[in-house]
Amino acid sequence: MMFADAKQRFSNRVSDYARYRPGYPLALVNLLTTECGLRPDHIIADIGSGTGLLSRLFLDHGNRVYGVEPNAEMRAGGERSLREYANFASIDGSAEATTLPKTSVDLVTVGQAFHWFDVSATQREFRRILKPDGWAVVVWQDRRMEETPFAREYEDVLVRFGSDYKSVKDTYPEVEKMRKFFDAHTFLTRDLSNHQDFDWEGLRGRLRSSSYAPTENHPHYAPMIEELRRIFDTYQQNGAVRMEYFARVYFGKLGGNIT
Repeated sequence: MMFADAKQRFSNRVSDYARYRPGYPLALVNLLTTECGLRPDHIIADIGSGTGLLSRLFLDHGNRVYGVEPNAEMRAGGERSLREYANFASIDGSAEATTLPKTSVDLVTVGQAFHWFDVSATQREFRRILKPDGWAVVVWQDRRMEETPFAREYEDVLVRFGSDYKSVKDTYPEVEKMRKFFDAHTFLTRDLSNHQDFDWEGLRGRLRSSSYAPTENHPHYAPMIEELRRIFDTYQQNGAVRMEYFARVYFGKLGGNIT
């Protein structure tokens, strides 16, 4: 499923996204170093780079990173967040048309954005910009939704109040979808653990950062926040709740580079 507003959905959520979305675990760099031979001198194209959460991980590793982001507000947020990194370049482009030269990058990475892409066009573009031995890496951080009462009730808030939560959720990358993307070439999956601890303002900001969460002028906003407050007050310990994630990593070679 493609969303007509995919490239604009987060325009009014940049601040909450930058402050309250989870970063990526350092274990991801260790994994890619072991499995993909990642080195600090490798050039990375981070596609759908948004506010720079995944780009930062590789910049801290010493990599040159091209952050490709089609949404002007999100791209500006990434530029502000990563302005101290000389090795970061912000690119006005998309997964389907990055504007990068052919065979120019060692790794293409995608963090929490793959479900917004046109898969066929993205596959062609990734093959074009990757070097012959380059790797594609798709990372998806998902909440552990069934393990605690807090997690289950938070999920229920999204189901009850989210504008198109189920439609968006149905597009999340899964093994069979990724198998088709990698086009029968060998790819691997690994799960890494991650979490966030939120006070009340943080939990509210985390919910507001979701593209399907009603905004303040929507009639569902006030009852949604009221229910979220009830959940926080029920499950907080010492003024905080913990949101647990697994970071699922799909990585492999696409093969068939376009020359």
